[in-house]
Amino acid sequence: MLPLATSSWDQEEYESIQRVIESNRFTMGPEVEAFESDFAKFFGSNYAVMSNSGSSANLLAIAALIHSKRHHISVGDEVIVPAVSWSTTYYPLHQYGLKMKFVDIDRDTLNLDLDELERAITDKTKMVFAVNLLGNPINFERLQEICQNNSLILVEDNCESMGAKFEKRYAGTFGVAGTFSSFFSHHISTMEGGITVTDCEELYQLMISMRAHGWTRGLPKDNLITTKSDDEFMESFRFILPGYNLRPLEMSGAIGQSQLRKLDNIVEGRRRNARAFQSCFSGINGLRIQKEVGESSWFGFSMIIENGANRAELVSLLKGAGVEVRPIVAGNFVRNPVIEIMDHEKHGNLEVADHAHDNGLFFGNHHYDISADIEKISELVREFMEG
Repeated sequence: MLPLATSSWDQEEYESIQRVIESNRFTMGPEVEAFESDFAKFFGSNYAVMSNSGSSANLLAIAALIHSKRHHISVGDEVIVPAVSWSTTYYPLHQYGLKMKFVDIDRDTLNLDLDELERAITDKTKMVFAVNLLGNPINFERLQEICQNNSLILVEDNCESMGAKFEKRYAGTFGVAGTFSSFFSHHISTMEGGITVTDCEELYQLMISMRAHGWTRGLPKDNLITTKSDDEFMESFRFILPGYNLRPLEMSGAIGQSQLRKLDNIVEGRRRNARAFQSCFSGINGLRIQKEVGESSWFGFSMIIENGANRAELVSLLKGAGVEVRPIVAGNFVRNPVIEIMDHEKHGNLEVADHAHDNGLFFGNHHYDISADIEKISELVREFMEG
């Protein structure tokens, strides 16, 4: 009946791929550069850096902050993170020796509980890595005030929430850096891909270098990172940072240009479906759905069982009806075995995250009209919950 994700491509994307084939340039080049320029302009950021995944976009943001001279964060510093997110929100923090403090989520919005966030801050806290979960922006007015009052760096993982807005401003642009994903199941798809935006020139130049081996080749002569000579031969293989190879392909950049032109319509289609979801699901007894903050871009439709009904039975019912479902992202992440090798602590008992972990699920949203599917699914769920 309803898959988790479907393609938003049409002939325009295939023509973009063909344009790259005819150019005979497949590694990162002018198509990626054009997409970065378009993306930064669309979201109102000074700079955008495309990489090969949203996970890499997170890695670049954290790596750049570690090596920044303008933003002070270093090994051992404490970073507050929400207890519910995807794994690669957390991994770059671990990989750069930062200590994570896991804070519970809000029962209604599924984003960071801002009351708990305030209580969790200590003199060791240096940064908040906020996540806009399942398309839903956090309350940035209050979050920014908390960060400013406590001199905390704010970074956003916006990989699930492209196109979401808070007070008419795009989510992903409130922190010193924000990350996006263009994986197949996300709002736009470039096959694989991620984008990190920032208004800080230094962070941008650090990411440009670290995306491609930590070399100087992509940096302008006058830059904020290093002294660069006029010797192109030597500068072609001169390394200044411990970088990676996170470069995207030209095909991804070309496809991204086409997809970005469709983003407004894609998000509006998802929002129309969300109105149907809210109408059909909000009155089901014993079921909690995500409360929208600002203008969500509705990555998917979450449900949390509140009356003790058996989630496994509901999952089986929906799967039997052809509806793909998943846990709410990675659930309470501290319950994953990998946490045993990561420097972390919990703030409080993470009661809400545990409840979402044990009783939550979501099904997919799409850019086209699925209101009839939503109505049928709601009838199944209502009968299960109330029947």
